[in-house]
Amino acid sequence: MARDPETIEREIEQARTALAATLDQLTVKADPKKLADAAKDGARAKLDNPKVKYPLIGAGVLVLVLLVRKLLK
Repeated sequence: MARDPETIEREIEQARTALAATLDQLTVKADPKKLADAAKDGARAKLDNPKVKYPLIGAGVLVLVLLVRKLLK
């Protein structure tokens, strides 16, 4: 059962169109600026959580105190 060339060409063109649309979507999703912004927003949201924020502040103060003690000895 051979198919006529016009049907084959039409199917190829449909496949090309679908592939082009998929590539456009991937280009939008893989935009480095968009990915960086999403990572930054995620990190900021995580750091705004009091369960994370206050222990990090405490650890920073501890490191600062240890550094000052080391420098003053």
